[in-house]
Amino acid sequence: MDVRFNLMGNELALKFGKRFANAAFALKESSLPLSTQELVALRTSQINGCGFCVDMHTKDAAAAGESQLRLNMVAAWREANVFTEAERAALAFAEEAARLADAHHGVSDETWARMREHYTDDELAVLICSVAMTNAANRMNVIARTPAGSCQPGQLAELTH
Repeated sequence: MDVRFNLMGNELALKFGKRFANAAFALKESSLPLSTQELVALRTSQINGCGFCVDMHTKDAAAAGESQLRLNMVAAWREANVFTEAERAALAFAEEAARLADAHHGVSDETWARMREHYTDDELAVLICSVAMTNAANRMNVIARTPAGSCQPGQLAELTH
């Protein structure tokens, strides 16, 4: 796949990317487990077909200690017994929130009730913001045709400095 537009090679896009990365890293400082954040970002990126973000979130999650088995099972989480009930609620939320055009009501009341059982208000805020930011990043990278496969764990952290 050929890059259509190098987002990190354009001064304005890079400036935006640094601010975007800083916002994303603010979420990582919350009480929501990093593993949950990465699983949600990975599932959202899978749904949106963003190879760059699937690559990045898989590698970042593995570097943070996530098991290969759980990473392999994210796409089929409903049939897997390796996720907690809280993680299952977050993955259902990620799917419904990423598929707004497919489900005109957005996140169902049932899914939201399950989220309320497992997460604090601050953690819900992180999940809402994380899915929204992941959707935005997926769209930018798919539009620009940012290729997948060369990400290094923590690669985007350098943008926050």
